Amino acid sequence: MTAVYGEASWFCCGAAWGPCGSAGGGACGTCASSKHQHAWPTVSSACTSITDPGACGVSLTARGCGFVHYVTNQCNNKEVSCAIADCGPNVHQFCGEKTCCGSACGTNRLIDLTASAFSAIASLSNGLIPVKIDVVA
Repeated sequence: MTAVYGEASWFCCGAAWGPCGSAGGGACGTCASSKHQHAWPTVSSACTSITDPGACGVSLTARGCGFVHYVTNQCNNKEVSCAIADCGPNVHQFCGEKTCCGSACGTNRLIDLTASAFSAIASLSNGLIPVKIDVVA
């Protein structure tokens, strides 16, 4: 996979942690807000039919539960490794959405990080950040 650039947001799953209340275990059944994990739009064909990244002209490699991506915050170059634990985000709902910091921008919401993973590279209060998503550190 060649690195892809887009936006990252954060979400809650599993047992209560930090700002998160209790929530379900995600599509993979292992999701926990306290772990460095993420939701990926092409974790299964059923997921892809819901998230529909193609509607935004985005082609993402299908990856299964547990696959590790490296996510770099384009604002500060901080990186986190995190494993797939859920399906999401609904990319088609955010086509063309753009988040920038200085000249670094990300378009289309491509990945949802758990609160733990997001807070490793940005303040949760940022909500959205431009990121590079890759499979190697």
